[in-house]
Amino acid sequence: MFHSVAIAKQFMEKAKTTTGLKVTVDILTGVYATGKKCAANFLETIRIIFDEHLPRWNYRAIPQEN
Repeated sequence: MFHSVAIAKQFMEKAKTTTGLKVTVDILTGVYATGKKCAANFLETIRIIFDEHLPRWNYRAIPQEN
């Protein structure tokens, strides 16, 4: 684990791909409410694909084509 958000940010800013893509890192300092519910039709119109390695943290929400 990292000892501070600043240290985590420094490591994240060093990330890049073999083709030269780099990342931009912004730290969000807002407070976000927990337990918010999604829209009634969200699960009917969005497909969630969970990552194999860290599915609780990494997932994609893909809108269905009409």
